[in-house]
Amino acid sequence: MDIDVEPRLWDWPLQGNNGVVKIENDEEKFTVDLEAHHFLPNEIQVNVMGHNLDIHCEHKSRAELFGDVSRSVTRSYRLPDDVDVTSVKSVLSPRGTLNIRADKKIAK
Repeated sequence: MDIDVEPRLWDWPLQGNNGVVKIENDEEKFTVDLEAHHFLPNEIQVNVMGHNLDIHCEHKSRAELFGDVSRSVTRSYRLPDDVDVTSVKSVLSPRGTLNIRADKKIAK
């Protein structure tokens, strides 16, 4: 059984496909992949406060092909209620995708 999460609520300005974010939310796990290829791992902060997932990516001015560029993106998303917030993990892939994963709460 899949649980719907509104993709439009997970807008990400760096995402291709008009900002549509791929979200998987099934009985075992919650996953989201965000494009973050402009940032280094030390320029990305992912924090969980209650059921809110806060993401902040920022780099100060750096020289690029057409001049100096600085970028900053901050978003806060509500995690589904059945997500085990203590299990949230994030990693930046070699291709520049920020992978965020969490387990579901164990039913008692």
